[in-house]
Amino acid sequence: MAGTKGLEGIVATESSISSIIDDQLTYVGYSIDDLAENSSFEEVIFLLWNKRLPKLDELQNFKKDLANNMELPKEVIDHLKSYDLNSVHPMAALRTSVSMLGLYDEEADEMEEEANRRKAVRLQAKLPAVVAAFARIRQGDKPVSPRKDLSFAANFLYMLNGKEAEDIEVEAINKALILHADHELNASTFTARVCVATLSDIYSGITSAIGALKGPLHGGANERVMKMLTEIGEPENAIDYIEQKLANKEKIMGMGHRVYRQGDPRAKHLRKMSEHLTHLTGQSKWYDMSVKIENYMKEEKGLPANVDFYSASVYHSLGIDHDLFTPIFAVSRVSGWLAHILEQYENNRLIRPRAEYVGPKKQVYVSVDNR
Repeated sequence: MAGTKGLEGIVATESSISSIIDDQLTYVGYSIDDLAENSSFEEVIFLLWNKRLPKLDELQNFKKDLANNMELPKEVIDHLKSYDLNSVHPMAALRTSVSMLGLYDEEADEMEEEANRRKAVRLQAKLPAVVAAFARIRQGDKPVSPRKDLSFAANFLYMLNGKEAEDIEVEAINKALILHADHELNASTFTARVCVATLSDIYSGITSAIGALKGPLHGGANERVMKMLTEIGEPENAIDYIEQKLANKEKIMGMGHRVYRQGDPRAKHLRKMSEHLTHLTGQSKWYDMSVKIENYMKEEKGLPANVDFYSASVYHSLGIDHDLFTPIFAVSRVSGWLAHILEQYENNRLIRPRAEYVGPKKQVYVSVDNR
């Protein structure tokens, strides 16, 4: 048995949720390009969970269901207020809040399919409310209750900013949520499936996934992209900065991908949105800087931008705090996590791989006095 570092190239399960074949990403067979340009995030959630697009009445009912479940328990809001808001990272707050939500769900440990689907709706609906509440509380503002007449993306921005968003802002968030919704067996999704394969509850699965997403090599990449752009400051400094980083053998965040070889198919959608939004808000330098870096990395290292690279300048242009970038990723990716958890429950087998032992052999115990 030969080990494979990082399980690269290992097929660990069968799934009918999303696929990455020949550098093309699909959700249940639908091209990510088609969905990003034409669908709503609510449609995509329904598609991932049900393996088909909703009919009009189903979509309307699903939207109502999500809106009706966005309100947070008072206990969770009170807990967010108890944090040292100067030191707590929003991903840590989100991870703890999701675990807390399980304490206030009477069906938390019910394992019937319909109960799990009801919990999936609650989790999908409440994650944006947690992120928005945390963001407002640490600014000294009161959390804003969701509105039942707004779409998922519009409601998130409304709860975050306390005012109704512009159409272009809603379009940007809707597109970003669609593009981040699922990505086959990535680290956080695999973590969620491993957790619930023990027949642990859905809240434990999502809490585990958030823990995996928190890492800078996964969901934290776009936050670090914006940190890099801020350090560069101006487009004319970009190439010197990148050359210095490469000379020091440092990783350039947002470049390349473990799975894609010719380029991340999601990146072009956010690149276009970044160009539009940065121009609209008078912040074109972030887009210009990003293009310079991407072109240089493609020419010198053969590494095109991935989805995280341009999502950074999109979120920044919307006035979103940089440390909220990864929680917004979770607000989207929870749709995919929940789809995979439901699929795992449908045909479960405990996930228990083996490890190739490479340590010393045939050692003999020596008492502590003789060591």
